[in-house]
Amino acid sequence: MKDYEREYPLFSACGLNCGLCPRYHTKGTSRCPGCAGKGFEKVHPSCGVLSCSQREGVDYCYLCDEFPCKKYHNADQADSFITQKNQLKDLERAKSIGLKEYQSELDRKVDLLEFLLNNYNDGRRKNFYCIAVNLLPLSDVDDIIKVVEEKISPHDIELKSKIEQVVVLFKDKAQQRNIDLTLRKKPLCEAK
Repeated sequence: MKDYEREYPLFSACGLNCGLCPRYHTKGTSRCPGCAGKGFEKVHPSCGVLSCSQREGVDYCYLCDEFPCKKYHNADQADSFITQKNQLKDLERAKSIGLKEYQSELDRKVDLLEFLLNNYNDGRRKNFYCIAVNLLPLSDVDDIIKVVEEKISPHDIELKSKIEQVVVLFKDKAQQRNIDLTLRKKPLCEAK
């Protein structure tokens, strides 16, 4: 996988939205450049999905004749740094609306996430915002940001109070949609 770079690293070959991952938005040495972005091999020296996609000659798993293959068995049951709850759903969405349209939607979500991180982050909200923006539909995130800009931003109250209000907006919308905004740990392996 050495020297392999993807044109659009914000959406991974396996369907993760790298542009909405906390590690993508990290400033330090643990920053991930996204799926096969510049320097990806230093952070992730091997990736079975990327190796497979290169062998099969496809940029995204949904383009493979064997999709979804055994690599996706229980893939959406646990999370890593980024939520994997919508991994297959996002691949299917890219397939159904077209990659360019999906990238446009993801770019918009990344912009909205960056707005939140730059203006409503007390140093403890990055993971929450990454999960919320990733799991909620774009229209919901757009609606929340409009409320933030119109009803929260203009008020002369301390940042902590503003952040609490923004978090409540996301939690309320997630509850309406029956979406859990927490990362799920991988289950412990059973002894054989």
